[in-house]
Amino acid sequence: MLPFALPDAPALATLRAVAEHRILILDGAMGTMIQTLGLSEEDFTDGGHVHGPGCRHHPTDHPQKGNNDLLSLTRPKAIEDIHFAFAMAGADILETNTFSSTTIAQADYGLESAVHDLNVAGAQVARRAADRATAEDGRPRFVAGAVGPTNRTASISPDVNDPGYRAVSFDDLRTAYGQQIDGLIEGGSDLILIETIFDTLNAKAAIFAAFESFARAGRRLPIMISGTITDASGRTLSGQTPTAFWHSVAHARPFSVGLNCALGAAAMRPHIAELSGVAPTLICAYPNAGLPNAFGQYDETAEQTAEQVAGFAQEGLVNIVGGCCGTTPDHIRAIAEAVAPFAPRTVPA
Repeated sequence: MLPFALPDAPALATLRAVAEHRILILDGAMGTMIQTLGLSEEDFTDGGHVHGPGCRHHPTDHPQKGNNDLLSLTRPKAIEDIHFAFAMAGADILETNTFSSTTIAQADYGLESAVHDLNVAGAQVARRAADRATAEDGRPRFVAGAVGPTNRTASISPDVNDPGYRAVSFDDLRTAYGQQIDGLIEGGSDLILIETIFDTLNAKAAIFAAFESFARAGRRLPIMISGTITDASGRTLSGQTPTAFWHSVAHARPFSVGLNCALGAAAMRPHIAELSGVAPTLICAYPNAGLPNAFGQYDETAEQTAEQVAGFAQEGLVNIVGGCCGTTPDHIRAIAEAVAPFAPRTVPA
């Protein structure tokens, strides 16, 4: 069945209704918050054993510290509390802790067999936090199944001596993303967020995989698509301008399109303005808290980030805003308060 012939997931109507009246708030950076916990290798591995939602056992002898997605299985309460903190700071949409939960990315950790469990658990943990927050204040929260770009590109050779070489194929990506999205849907995601896109061909594989997953699930989830501009040239790593990027993914009929990561809000603004001028759908922006310093840390305060993001709202450029690298619940709270006075961007017909 074609994806557009499938019934829409129940959350879509609610999301659309809220988006008509105010700017939606996305959460902030999971990695920043995990770093504050000071976790050890033991915390990541739970004694060298990884158990999934169905009590599946995934032994590994690879070091796991830094494999943040794994904490949805080994330290789920810690991840739930981070999601909850973002929700209570004002986030309407919580991203699952699954940025690297594909077989391609998990191969670095020897945990390809855990991918289904990572995605199911990642969605379940976010769902619990969302439901806790809604029970506390009555506001609906939504879970976005986060689909990262993998650590391989289908458009560019990693070998400068062999321009035609590719470390991954479209079908490799399609299969890996399909496994991930199946798990995210099973775990209770309301949306699918294909994010931090540096290579549009990777994103097109994720879109294709999402359509196949929707057919298996019997319902179509809203898709959020978010690219990343990698430098001052205003292009993605695979060479596209924001306008070209939009035309490459428009066939997905996404709930939103936008940009995240790589840039702070000030540098992102012209590229968000360009997308806003060409895309007849919701526009989403979640910048970093400025650019990293010499130590890889982010110095921009919550108030500084919020003031810049509020400028997007004041100019009528955005429908969804949040934060990427370096942003904490304080950043999200400040952003939510700063954009509250402004109406969401009017989506062109």
